[in-house]
Amino acid sequence: MSRAPARVTPGEAAVSRARRAPRNGPAPGTRAAAAQATRGAILRAATRIFAKRGFDGARVDEISKASRSHDRMIYYYFGSKEGLYVAVLEELYRRFNEAEAKLPPDIDRPDEAVAVAVRFMWNYYRRHPEFITLLNDENLHRGRHIAKSPRASAFAPFAMRLLRDALERGIACGMFRRTVSARDIYLMIAGMGYFYLGNRHTLSAFLGERTDSPAALAHWEAFIVDAVRRTLAPPDRLPAG
Repeated sequence: MSRAPARVTPGEAAVSRARRAPRNGPAPGTRAAAAQATRGAILRAATRIFAKRGFDGARVDEISKASRSHDRMIYYYFGSKEGLYVAVLEELYRRFNEAEAKLPPDIDRPDEAVAVAVRFMWNYYRRHPEFITLLNDENLHRGRHIAKSPRASAFAPFAMRLLRDALERGIACGMFRRTVSARDIYLMIAGMGYFYLGNRHTLSAFLGERTDSPAALAHWEAFIVDAVRRTLAPPDRLPAG
């Protein structure tokens, strides 16, 4: 005896047709990846143009053209030209911290760990001149844009991670004096590297010598390492020379 076919409600039939129908447009994961790629392209283009022209000189239409996007996408992702500029500054700090996180965390000697931190900062500044250029531009604006970032203050503790760990171990074993702080040493390294590289052209004219030759750059890197080691050393353990 044959059984009558089950009755299908209109709603169930609609769901079944929707499942069988081909999807229009990319899948959600593909859309998210495309959105991330667009946002990343805008950030990279904006970094180049803000570094070249500064906040005041950069134009939204120039950035959208360089990123092969559209003005409306900049406003969609970042809200405004200032919002994009703040995002660029945040990305500078994020990439710096990301690079610092790749340094070996298990360097046995605290003084060598400090030297690694010095060389990392110095060479990062050298390889990423846009870092110095953009921070110079923001300082001309008295930091009014980055002050609007809710994330800015979160970057500093991570940036000083390696130094803080090295100083704690060095103080514990008597290699470093107890009155130093990671903040002060970080500012010392950043100041000596940032000033030299940010002003190398005028320094060359003022001193009458090439301050950006390979020999001059290597000399200043070694000088920073030595200066930091001397600052950290207790009076009875100052290096000779």
